[in-house]
Amino acid sequence: MTAMIEHLMTRIRAGGPMTVAEYMTEALLHPRLGYYTTRDPLGAGGDFTTAPEISQMFGELVGLAIAQAWQDQGSPSAFTLAEPGPGRGTLMADILRATRAVPGFHAAMHLHLVEASPELRARQRVLLGDAVTWFYELEELPDNQPLFLVANEFFDALPIRQFLRGSTGWQERLIGQRDDALTIGLGPEQPRAELDHRLADTKPGNIVETCPAAPAVVASISDRIAAHGGAALIFDYGGWRSNGDTLQALRDHAPIDPLADPGRSDLTAHVDFEVLAKAATCAHSGLTPQGVFLERLGITARAGALAARLSGAALEQHVAAHRRLTHPDEMGNLFKVLALFPKGAPPPPGCDP
Repeated sequence: MTAMIEHLMTRIRAGGPMTVAEYMTEALLHPRLGYYTTRDPLGAGGDFTTAPEISQMFGELVGLAIAQAWQDQGSPSAFTLAEPGPGRGTLMADILRATRAVPGFHAAMHLHLVEASPELRARQRVLLGDAVTWFYELEELPDNQPLFLVANEFFDALPIRQFLRGSTGWQERLIGQRDDALTIGLGPEQPRAELDHRLADTKPGNIVETCPAAPAVVASISDRIAAHGGAALIFDYGGWRSNGDTLQALRDHAPIDPLADPGRSDLTAHVDFEVLAKAATCAHSGLTPQGVFLERLGITARAGALAARLSGAALEQHVAAHRRLTHPDEMGNLFKVLALFPKGAPPPPGCDP
């Protein structure tokens, strides 16, 4: 039995079954045993790979889209460039490189990263230097100037709750224990006002997921954009409305039972973009597939330019990376982008209106 499982079972014995959100919070963020607080989860030696780690093209095009949005809003002389959950800093490094030649962009920029992991902060410092200000919470970001923010696979790690529809109400899925194993059970069936709007499109036996933290996070970002300008690009996997059990765990780049190895496997769930859009206090775009977004920004032309300098295995890897980012059968349709921007301003390039 691992130290994390022992910790969770001790907590369950003392306080009873925990919600899926409580389980995810402990497994991911416990200060001594949590997944994100104790390791670098990315890359070949980790458990998963994100778009910026697949190819520099992703970050380059995202950076140019942000720079164009900045220009479309009059090139403000001081602004915040921010990323929550920046991993190793790869995406931000690519954004900075791609925007270096944009007149005035870097001179006006104040760079902020939202990162709780000491190990990942250290990696970000090596890659990005000391021009970065780090925060632990999004709410700490400056609220007195335009905010241009990129969130890539940030919302999928926010803890969720799960509810099974019954004949007269909803039963929450709970994490308990049986013998020496963690198990999923059900709480009592009861009405839930926050799920009344889902009665029309669900039936008994369906599972609906909620993310309690997501609306407040979006409100924090969009309030700044509504008040001072800016834009946010949110990339993640998911859809317009929660439907079914999407809780998943990855270890060594392979799926495992989400209860099998907490603290040593990544836990995520699909993002309900409808919830994010409804929580926005500024304008928002339509939901655009990642592949469509990247093609609109010229990724195929950029891929061709880079390919001209490659051969052999490097060329094969480059072609595979382009396909992985854009093809409908890979990340192209699974991942979506939602943009937030001021009312009256154009959406960032590549995004549906």
